[in-house]
Amino acid sequence: MTALGFLYPGHSAEDDYPRIEQLLGSDIRVDLVHTDIGEDAHRVDALLEMGSAGRLAAGVQELRHAGAEAVVWACTSGSFVYGWDGAQEQVRTLAQTAGMPASSTSFAFVHAVRELGVRRVAIGATYPEDVARLFAEFLRSDGVEVVSVKSSGIITAAEVGTWGEAELLALARNSDHPDAQALLLPDTALHTAAHIPTLEKELGKPILTANQVTVWEALRLADRRVNAPELGALFTREPIVQV
Repeated sequence: MTALGFLYPGHSAEDDYPRIEQLLGSDIRVDLVHTDIGEDAHRVDALLEMGSAGRLAAGVQELRHAGAEAVVWACTSGSFVYGWDGAQEQVRTLAQTAGMPASSTSFAFVHAVRELGVRRVAIGATYPEDVARLFAEFLRSDGVEVVSVKSSGIITAAEVGTWGEAELLALARNSDHPDAQALLLPDTALHTAAHIPTLEKELGKPILTANQVTVWEALRLADRRVNAPELGALFTREPIVQV
């Protein structure tokens, strides 16, 4: 059994995680601990506080008791808002506190883009425009070419968590760009786990979503590969562990 640990801010789309666990269909357990988010706002000051070391440390003990082998801070905006160097320090501190390999959803996107071998991406963000631009800057720090950024201007994760398939498809269609080799949907408050094959068929390219890449990143940290096509092109890369 491989146990994966996640620190998830508040309550929005956490039911993506048991769904993903089911789709993995192997000896993988997904353990999720909710962190205190403070103010629910896609605003830089609130996001910096949401991702602070103290708030993340509060959930680590429970994951250690669950036997987690790796931990991922399952929040994109609460990691990239620190910038590249600050996000690296956030992960280093989390790893030291947890006593296990650690990462965040922002770095999960970076590593997933590398895994797919793409360089040009479009971003479909639920965030306000200034926060969406920070995610684009974060990706560019690793040499990713961001060809388009679309912002939905939503302030709270709670509102994003109410979106269903129709809103998700509209976001994807409106955010895609003909020059993009992949589309990134960066909010972990957005329900996507049930819809990735539909999105990829609709757009004809890989779709990377926040909760999807977060679980993939934890598997990467635990040195596991799982073939799970229902989770999109990212989960069909070689080498694989067949399930």
